[in-house]
Amino acid sequence: MAAPKVAVVGAGVVGLSTALCIVETCPSCSVTVLSDQFSPNTTSNVAAGMLIPHTYPGASNQTNHKWKPRGIPFAFCPICCLFLIAMLKAIYLIYLMCIMITWGFRGFFSASLLESFCRLKATGVQMYTRKVTDLWELHSEYNIIVNCTGIGAHQLVGDEKLFPVRGQVLKVHAPWVKNFIRDGDGLTYIYPGIHRVTLGGTREKERWSLSPDPGTTKDIFDRCCSLEPSLRGARDIEVKVGLRPSRWCVRLEREVLSRGGVKLLVVHNYGHGAGGFSVHRGTAKEAARLVGECIAALQGSSSRAKL
Repeated sequence: MAAPKVAVVGAGVVGLSTALCIVETCPSCSVTVLSDQFSPNTTSNVAAGMLIPHTYPGASNQTNHKWKPRGIPFAFCPICCLFLIAMLKAIYLIYLMCIMITWGFRGFFSASLLESFCRLKATGVQMYTRKVTDLWELHSEYNIIVNCTGIGAHQLVGDEKLFPVRGQVLKVHAPWVKNFIRDGDGLTYIYPGIHRVTLGGTREKERWSLSPDPGTTKDIFDRCCSLEPSLRGARDIEVKVGLRPSRWCVRLEREVLSRGGVKLLVVHNYGHGAGGFSVHRGTAKEAARLVGECIAALQGSSSRAKL
């Protein structure tokens, strides 16, 4: 059969990372990325993008461990006591601080998006601005569809288990801020990036509004200034709002859609919530493995048809 055509729908950090893993894992296939928004206009660009220990209640300990960033020294054990878990997280945060010192406290998340985009371009992956409203509209053009649409999956595939956790942040020009600062519960934070400093934030479950709230803007700014008073001199304050695509667990699975006797192979990879940056590479590798299974199924069907 001809080289399988794979469409990755969604161009946030999960979509780009998934496309990259598919290219690396299944070099014989043709990969295209489709999205109505590309960087810097994705939800991923709103996120502060910190590596933090993140687990999903609906996933097994083994799965959570498999998705974690490679080389991060924290573990998941069902019989660990709370003290041990807290200690492991503390060790992890110290490790993270050491990495951030090496990187100059700047821009893990933006660097990851940029790296994925550049590497995909270098491999010849095509990227098109296109709003997909129904997966079936891609059936005649692609053999396999990979759904990485984040919160958009609520409407695209009717996932009622997916809900938004609204986040509002400020992006400011404050180049003198070199260190990251975070309060005890992580709701107030100051994270330097490559070009801007991110001030946050909010966690508003089931709120769909993408419009900035002036009262929230003032509250975030005041909270961050209480941690770092020099921020009163910050300039070019830009307000950003994003919807974290949250579920009990990431939806990461194969599905075969059927309509009028015609089948459409789909791999879902969405619902990462606040853990997108922490687990995007792990879930992308799993999604790529599932795409490989779909390709094998297509090749098997093609061989049987020839007989």
